[in-house]
Amino acid sequence: MAFSSASSSDRPDYIVPQAGNDGISSLTWSPTANILISTNWDGGVRCWEVQEQMGQVQAIPKAQVNHESNSPVLCSAFSSDGSTVFTAGADKAVRMWKLGQQPANPNTPPPQIGAHTQPIKSIGFLPSTNLIVSGGWDNKLSFWDARTPNPVGVIDLPDRCYDLDVRGNAMAVATAQKHILVYDVTNQPREHMRKESPLKYQTRCISCFPDMTGFAVGSIEGRVGIQYNNKAQEKNNFAFKCHRQDSNVFAVNAIAFHPYGTFATVGADGVVTFWDKDNKQKLKGFSPKGKPISCANFNAQGNLFAYAASYDWSKGSSFYAPGTPNEIYIHFTPEDEIKPKKKR
Repeated sequence: MAFSSASSSDRPDYIVPQAGNDGISSLTWSPTANILISTNWDGGVRCWEVQEQMGQVQAIPKAQVNHESNSPVLCSAFSSDGSTVFTAGADKAVRMWKLGQQPANPNTPPPQIGAHTQPIKSIGFLPSTNLIVSGGWDNKLSFWDARTPNPVGVIDLPDRCYDLDVRGNAMAVATAQKHILVYDVTNQPREHMRKESPLKYQTRCISCFPDMTGFAVGSIEGRVGIQYNNKAQEKNNFAFKCHRQDSNVFAVNAIAFHPYGTFATVGADGVVTFWDKDNKQKLKGFSPKGKPISCANFNAQGNLFAYAASYDWSKGSSFYAPGTPNEIYIHFTPEDEIKPKKKR
């Protein structure tokens, strides 16, 4: 499926200070304020207060906590009220950081509220029940109440969790072997749909539509699938190619939806692209950054887009170059760059 193009002017993106010493694995905005959280392979969870005025952006480093033994942190999620950050990763622990509460010793990790038997790849917050959900490489989807140490529920997945996303009462989970599961998480999680990814190769990321009617899934082979949850809308499912240069094909590392329902993809080719799925249009292409874009997200208002340029570990340790800078950029996003455009 081909996308038509719409152009927009470029402006330099703001570089966030003190972005960390290793690959950046996730970027998450508070749902209630312009507070940005990053997780890092160096074990750090970092927090910035971001200010924007007339398109000018500034990020002020506010705090940092570290996971045990500086083990890689792979994912992050905010509580609905923006007061608490939940993180997880290679130390197999689900951790809770109440913003504004710093450990007396900077080496003390945030409190642990849950654990898997293998590293945890993805985490989310369920607004209707105030539970935290974590997906691990132990083939488990676990649900946690921050007040109790044992999971309040566990779902066996068909394989290792590669990514999950929660949007309102919808949750999409992608696992190894191209399994995709969609849940209604209004109350007790209920499986709504189970299917195989429409893409030929391994899944890298999954993201729910803002209106909860479907999801987008990205693969290691520069391709995105747009999928609807309702059988009546399945005729609107399609896939398209992206993040390709000549004969080279790159992974789609993240898909970030804007409140309008348009979205960004970021890839191992160092490129960020904005898309409109409903009109099958490419809205904006960014200049390549010269290194992989590992993760990205829009803020709640939709006028700030954060993305990280850093090694994504897709080629293993032999391609890791210690000392290479890792950058987090914030792109001020005016409406005309991301609003759906009617086909000409």
